[in-house]
Amino acid sequence: MAEKKAILTIDGNSVELPILSGTMGHDVIDVRSLGKFGHFTFDPGFLATGSCESAITFIDGEKGVLLHRGYPIDQLATQADYLEVCYLLLHGKAPSSEEYKEFVGIINKHTMVHEGIEFFFRGYRRDAHPMAMLCGIVGALSSFYHRDLDITDPKQRIRCATRLVAKLPTIAAMCYKYSIGQKFVCPKNELSYSENFLNMMFSVPAENYEIHPAVAKAMDRIFTLHADHEQNASTSTVRLAGSSGANPYACIAAGIASLWGPAHGGANEACLNMLEEIGSVDRIDEYVAKAKDKSDPFRLMGFGHRVYKNFDPRAKVMRETCHEVLDALGIDDPLLQVAMKLEQIALEDEYFISKKLYPNVDFYSGIILKAIGIPTNMFTVIFALSRTIGWISHWHEMLSQPGAKIGRPRQLYTGEEPRDFSPIAKD
Repeated sequence: MAEKKAILTIDGNSVELPILSGTMGHDVIDVRSLGKFGHFTFDPGFLATGSCESAITFIDGEKGVLLHRGYPIDQLATQADYLEVCYLLLHGKAPSSEEYKEFVGIINKHTMVHEGIEFFFRGYRRDAHPMAMLCGIVGALSSFYHRDLDITDPKQRIRCATRLVAKLPTIAAMCYKYSIGQKFVCPKNELSYSENFLNMMFSVPAENYEIHPAVAKAMDRIFTLHADHEQNASTSTVRLAGSSGANPYACIAAGIASLWGPAHGGANEACLNMLEEIGSVDRIDEYVAKAKDKSDPFRLMGFGHRVYKNFDPRAKVMRETCHEVLDALGIDDPLLQVAMKLEQIALEDEYFISKKLYPNVDFYSGIILKAIGIPTNMFTVIFALSRTIGWISHWHEMLSQPGAKIGRPRQLYTGEEPRDFSPIAKD
């Protein structure tokens, strides 16, 4: 891997640094030896720093490529279901029919949560943000399921992983039910993963709940398209927490906390808030003009992407799914009319095309979730539910690699030089 070398000259001295090549993507310069020479690299935001070696997900933002274990995301989203993708991410290969059946059975076996978890919810106010509840409850799982916390044992790690994937829909739905004052709904193992989640969200004891096939399909695709996205902020948080030896439930809770930030997991919620600000189709031209005005603070949310400079490969599938859901449900919502008109402008207006401000996955997922009837404060919860498999797969991969070290970034210190402290008079 390190046949090529980079030569760095520091104070007249030459330092050889290995250049490592992966299967795909940019080469990386191994700078680990710099510390011996009294120097460290400086890269706020880790814009040009590789923090780990991984075989799970590959992204080429310039070409609009997203691969999970080598498979294109659009193929996985249209030809596999979410639990197939979960197996793929966790085990490194697509499941056979028998492996898939066994995996689904294991997931179904663990969908129930301990009865004591219900009492945890009573400690929250009813108007608490669902992400606050999710973060706390997931972190508390280690107090209920403490028999598989030996992180050096691969079998225990896999059991923890499947337990988390199984229980997150149940806990997420409980967060919603608690916030609206309804009884919790138990999972049903005869339903698919997405159907089960929808049933726990929307069914009530007083009447039957019919799950629309288009809605279940859309929900499954939302889960799949958010399953993993390489070394983003929350995944890196999970890896960093895991590098200390923390239990998996604590690590996933850390990932949830990171995802909660509006710059990360709150993008589709921000998109809906923007659509509400615009309000109606006849105000779109006004807001598009504001978006084009560099002196105006208004920004269109849900357009373009920091990573994808060409197009977001997830957005095409999500767009098709979005239109399928809207057609199937026949919803007449002014906000959705605003969204569809904005989409048309973004795909046809030269300003948006030239700046590559295409509708992204957050734009379409927000519209779908609203059409389904999921409140905006649950959007990030669903993102966390979906991303749990990615987080736990990276955690498992990291602990499977030999010589893993605790994460310890360096800094550029700009504080005071050494000085004497003068005690104040205290009489």
